[in-house]
Amino acid sequence: MVQERTLPAFHAASAPLTQADGLMLYEDMVLGRFFEDKCAEMYYRGKMFGFVHLYNGQEAVSTGVIKAMRPDDFVCSTYRDHVHALSAGVPARNVMAELFGKETGCSRGRGGSMHLFSAEHNLLGGFAFIGEGIPVALGAAFQSRYRRDAMGDAGADQVTACFFGDGTTNNGQFFECLNMAALWKLPILFVVENNKWAIGMAHERATSQPEIYRKASVFGMPGVEVDGMDVLAVREVAQQAVARARTGEGPTLIECLTYRFRGHSLADPDELRSKAEKEAWLARDPLKRFEVYLLEQNLADEETLKSVRQRIQETVEAAVAFAEESPEPNPDELYRYIFAEDA
Repeated sequence: MVQERTLPAFHAASAPLTQADGLMLYEDMVLGRFFEDKCAEMYYRGKMFGFVHLYNGQEAVSTGVIKAMRPDDFVCSTYRDHVHALSAGVPARNVMAELFGKETGCSRGRGGSMHLFSAEHNLLGGFAFIGEGIPVALGAAFQSRYRRDAMGDAGADQVTACFFGDGTTNNGQFFECLNMAALWKLPILFVVENNKWAIGMAHERATSQPEIYRKASVFGMPGVEVDGMDVLAVREVAQQAVARARTGEGPTLIECLTYRFRGHSLADPDELRSKAEKEAWLARDPLKRFEVYLLEQNLADEETLKSVRQRIQETVEAAVAFAEESPEPNPDELYRYIFAEDA
């Protein structure tokens, strides 16, 4: 049996955290948590259909990485994509409408929970099959470098963040794309959200090298392990990796040790994980830990945090109302969006 990795106490950023940045990170994490809680409610009320995979517990990863990037950078997600979309700037109402299958959804109601996409926000998509998004992200990183180096576009310094789970790192696309990214020094962050479980398979039982970040050494790229329940630790690692990528130094593999607080999907009774394991990780709730940090560092008071939570709750409620009132896709447009349309 592989020994449990010890996680450090809450990380204090090497550079001072401003009040504005602290509240920005907090607001994004609260949005992710409240949005997913509302999704669970809507799913059990029969407003959403199919498989819905929630992100509760992993908010520090999405916020820490995506908020360390620029709005014109690229994000590529998985089937657990709602919060990545929100962090990338896709409005909550358009994400919720997509989950309701409405025309006003970010994928025009054609994608649903696992296939969120927004060209406006450089969200390259959520992908239902594990590893499916990694080659797509690699292509985005390649075009950034090609435009800069081959076409002389000095402004083509966009970085791509590719998210995937621990189970994906045993998949062929993972190894192939890391190899190509390292060979061409592509501006990409490979972000492993290691929540210890690939559906119902415990991570330690599925791989010959449970410390995923060490796999980067095979390809000559930096591999970093970080506490994925600590938004400041994730953010600092991401900032360093983004800076490397943007200056042409190539890719980084970031393993975020995190945990999902709910089952694999809302249809999962979650009976495989032990009560003790779940309680141990719940005690490391990234949102609560960051709240304590903000209060201790006098970056916010209780009233300010309460105000943020209230405002976000109103945003989520408004998103539900927008989704319910939005029209269904027109059946006459069944074949629209299958092929590219003329501008």
